[in-house]
Formats: sequence, C-alpha cells, structure tokens
Amino acid sequence: MEPGGQLNIQELLQQAQAVQEQLFTAQRELAEAEVKGSAGGGLVTATVNGEGEVTGLVIDPKAVDADDPADTAETIADLVLAAIRDASRKARELQQEKMGPFAEGLGGLGGMPGLGGMPGGLPGGFPGLGGGTGGAPGA
Repeated sequence: MEPGGQLNIQELLQQAQAVQEQLFTAQRELAEAEVKGSAGGGLVTATVNGEGEVTGLVIDPKAVDADDPADTAETIADLVLAAIRDASRKARELQQEKMGPFAEGLGGLGGMPGLGGMPGGLPGGFPGLGGGTGGAPGA
C-alpha cells in the first residue's frame, strides 16, 4: 500500500503475474514428474505422473503361477490396484507439495464470489489435479 492507505495497482499486478508464473512452473513440473508405487514386495510397480495419470505398469513374472491361472489373475489384479493406489497417493503428496502453497496463499479469497469450492477458494481445484478434493483422478 502507498502512504494514506492507497493500493499500488501496478505493484499488485506485478505480484499477481509473478505468482501466476510460479503456478505455471509448478503445474509443468507436476506434468513432467513421475512417481512409482508398488505392491507385493515389488512384484507390481505402477508409474503415475504428477497429475495422477497412470503412465506405466510392470508385473514381475514371479507373480505368475502357471499352475493356478485363475488365482494368479485375481492376485495380480489386486496387486495392480494396490500399486496404482500407492503411486496415486504419492502423486497427491507431490501435488500438495507443489500446489499447496498456492492454495494457502489464496486462503483469503474463499469468500469471494466465483472462487469457492475448495479450501483456498479455487473452483474444482487446480487444472489437471482432479477436482477440489486434492485426489488424483480415479483415486
């Protein structure tokens, strides 16, 4: 603020632009990040990007029991789900690490029209982050 309680609009705009650039950088870093989750002692490993999208899945051949294909299929399905959940949880933690400071910084905007929906006042969360619950898509 300038002396006398006047807002310096130019300074406010520069600060907003700097925050926007930081937000875009954080979003780009999330899109490029890869997080791995595993299950069954590493028999199944899922790779998820920072936006929560599954980008890879590796199943160790040791997980396959040729003598019992039905049980093996069920076990592998359970391990795949567990590995994806583990990777998705890690992706949400990464999202919070990268994007949390922006939500906290906007906490005072929650009461402004059109900015509700998520703590911090962002409608539906951040673009690419799966809604306002902080959860990854499909989690």
